[in-house]
Amino acid sequence: MTREELQAALTELQSSLTFEEGGEWLNINAPAENFHELALKLRHTSGLDFDYLFCQTCVDWKTHLTMVYHLTSMTHRHNIVVKIKLDRNNPEVTTVCDIWRTAEFHEREVYELFGVNFLNHPDLRKLILPDDWIGYPLRKDYDDPVNMIKL
Repeated sequence: MTREELQAALTELQSSLTFEEGGEWLNINAPAENFHELALKLRHTSGLDFDYLFCQTCVDWKTHLTMVYHLTSMTHRHNIVVKIKLDRNNPEVTTVCDIWRTAEFHEREVYELFGVNFLNHPDLRKLILPDDWIGYPLRKDYDDPVNMIKL
């Protein structure tokens, strides 16, 4: 499937998607409120079959957070990047670990380091930091007294 065909197929799934120009893979901006529905369609729509979530992370832009999902279809060998803009003061999105099991670990990491709440996650708790840790170390406004660099 060409990039244009993939873009057309994704637009049919959800008309509210927008696309970024350039980049090696097709970059998609999706609304957070219906991302879980879109994720189900990406995973189970014949011809798309995005069966592998190989990277999930978050980016702090100071004004908002962006969740970033890298997906591939092992069958069709196409890749996409889905981006979701989140409110910095109340960052939350529905979990996709029921769709891609690898998300369970990635979401826990993002929760711990950025403070994103994944609704309906079965085990949302810290992975690395002690339970009494305060703050989110990968946010740009995190104040670390040991680190003298200010972003």
